[in-house]
Amino acid sequence: MSEFIMLGQAAADTGAGETAQGTEQQTESVTKVPAPGDEGQESKPAQGPRGLGDMLLPLMLMLLVMYFFVFRGPKKKQQQQKQMLADLKKNDRVRTIGGIIGTVVDLRENEVVLKIDESNNTKMHLVRSAINVVLTDEGNEKK
Repeated sequence: MSEFIMLGQAAADTGAGETAQGTEQQTESVTKVPAPGDEGQESKPAQGPRGLGDMLLPLMLMLLVMYFFVFRGPKKKQQQQKQMLADLKKNDRVRTIGGIIGTVVDLRENEVVLKIDESNNTKMHLVRSAINVVLTDEGNEKK
């Protein structure tokens, strides 16, 4: 595959070979020696540039992975939120996006009435999209 090139010098650089006319010229000879383990192997031509299909495959895989991380996650969360609002029913304990905790008293098309204080019978009218999570009896989020 590869070959080592050895350079040999015919004359020494010590100055012993100098004559009165000047210095002797040095001659070089090139000897090709095969690299260890290359005996009997033919050299293969270098590969040319890769095809367009070979370069597009990794790019397509990266875009697919990016789609799942960037777009699919928030879209799935929006669908879960929409389903949670559709499943909302009377007497559910909910927390709003503002942090108010109350009990659903009445449901309308785009509006929810929450009872937020038992002693004063305080009620709030909110749009459905203001409901953040439905809470369980212990106050934890419902899964």
